[in-house]
Amino acid sequence: MKRFMIERVFPGASELTTEQLAEISRTSNAAVDSLGVPYTWVTSFVAGDKIYCLHEADDAETVREHARRGGFPCTLVAEVAAEFGAHTATEHERQRAGATT
Repeated sequence: MKRFMIERVFPGASELTTEQLAEISRTSNAAVDSLGVPYTWVTSFVAGDKIYCLHEADDAETVREHARRGGFPCTLVAEVAAEFGAHTATEHERQRAGATT
């Protein structure tokens, strides 16, 4: 499956309570179950008036359908082209060293 980053404009998102986040989670899980296709909600981050979600699906339209069924805003759906972090530099150096020996 492909990975997608979703941006949801959600005024007041950073002030949502634990119970409200749990309710959103329940709604999302029900929407995932109703799709009838492989789909994984990986994680979400709340920042200011936005929620950023990482989901796995076969295509962007399935991600949008999940949003429709859950009643969630879906401002942007972008396929993740690459993932990296602090470890990427050391892994790359290790791979280069292995290639030259």
